Amino acid sequence: MDARARRRLLKLAVVLASLVPLALVVLDGLRGRLGANPIEAILNRFGWWTLVFLLLALVPTPLQELTGWTWVAPLRRTIGLFAFFYACLHLSTYVGVDQFFDWRAILADVAKRKFITIGMLAFALLAPLALTSTNRAVRRLGYERWKRLHRLVYAAAACGVVHFVWRVKADLREPLAFAAVLAMLLALRLAHRTRARLPRADAAAV
Repeated sequence: MDARARRRLLKLAVVLASLVPLALVVLDGLRGRLGANPIEAILNRFGWWTLVFLLLALVPTPLQELTGWTWVAPLRRTIGLFAFFYACLHLSTYVGVDQFFDWRAILADVAKRKFITIGMLAFALLAPLALTSTNRAVRRLGYERWKRLHRLVYAAAACGVVHFVWRVKADLREPLAFAAVLAMLLALRLAHRTRARLPRADAAAV
């Protein structure tokens, strides 16, 4: 099997694995295993998986920097798109199923409930990243501008973690675990960027 075939097989495996959470929600719904409040259960699951995929999308870059594994970088786009996919499911469940497209109530929620406000902000930050995830978008924007735009993923992840913290309120163990993972990924990224600038700074000093 050549390298291209292996990459395609790996991408297919990631896609199939990424669809498992959706399949489990559907199966549990069909079997009546979503508890006394199935809408809340679905909202919570889709929101949880959005955060999982968001953080997973941040892993390939530091992993490649630490290990030199170039095969992980192409997975970042696929994982990031699944983060947006689950964010869309999370939002559409809230808008269409929980609120039944009552836009007045939705706007009131956004204005009054801070966890919904910051959740909407997280989605607004993710949307342009998903829309510019193609090779054509990279060429149109130019790589440097595209790269700067896609750094918004860190802000989106931070907003998502805060959304989770404010939503839960009581048992903060899971939200704080997400916050710790995000902080570690940010620290690794900043450490690499600092190291990358050191040779240039030393050369300028000489």
